[in-house]
Amino acid sequence: MDTTIPHAHNVGMPEQIERALAERIDKDRIELPVLPQVAGRVMALANDPSADAARLSALIHQDQALAAHVLRIANSPAYMPRTPIASLQHAVAMLGVNQLSEIAVTISLKSAAVKIPGHETEVRQLWRHALASGAYAKEIARMRRYNVESAYLCGLLHAVGKPVVLKTVATISAELHIPLKPHEVISFLDGYHSRIGSLIATEWALPPQVAEAITYYWAYEQATSHRQEAMMTCLADRLATYLLVPDSFDASTLREHSVFADLNLYPNDIETLLNLNEKILHLVDTMAQ
Repeated sequence: MDTTIPHAHNVGMPEQIERALAERIDKDRIELPVLPQVAGRVMALANDPSADAARLSALIHQDQALAAHVLRIANSPAYMPRTPIASLQHAVAMLGVNQLSEIAVTISLKSAAVKIPGHETEVRQLWRHALASGAYAKEIARMRRYNVESAYLCGLLHAVGKPVVLKTVATISAELHIPLKPHEVISFLDGYHSRIGSLIATEWALPPQVAEAITYYWAYEQATSHRQEAMMTCLADRLATYLLVPDSFDASTLREHSVFADLNLYPNDIETLLNLNEKILHLVDTMAQ
């Protein structure tokens, strides 16, 4: 897949920092995060039709901290268990293999979050946006009768390049002694995260539909093999932004986006998605802890 992404140069970005960033990308000098081993194995298990609950439980059990986090979240109001869940086997029985895989992958990826001293708030905001996007992508896929688990991964990982861009430009800014203003940081994140994200997708050997959603969700008409996933991810991203940063745009602007028509979603579908805001915010708060 061609992952060459056109982007505008010098649109709100200091030229010296952008030049240094582009050079590091071109020379493969960007430090990419490592996919946690457990996350990779859980993703592979989730895509294996022969996988069973016992194998998933055994895999999660190998990491005691992960197992404890999975049980904590499985018992949270966000998942509304009918009775307290005391073991991973019980969690599988109550939530199912797919739901438990989703929780395990999410927690594992959180553990690999890029650490950027002085930018903890921004990293936390990016993670919350990823969680909300994943949750909305699931709901959109359910409406469209698409693979829900795949859609969740597309939403969760669509902006995986942003923390890496943030860390890299923060480093370059310090090295060049050129301070960055908040709007300039946003310009770098918007302008370069898909390009970096496509590198991460290759490094992590992510499923092709997830890789294409990462690369093209913001311009889904350019997607070739997995346009539906790119469109669903685009909408999930917008819904997440509307939920977490309400002053980004108003409800009418949200509804007017062409992605609704392109996905064959109708006004009642839009209302259904917007009515999920409180539920998804609750889920984000639970998973972000």
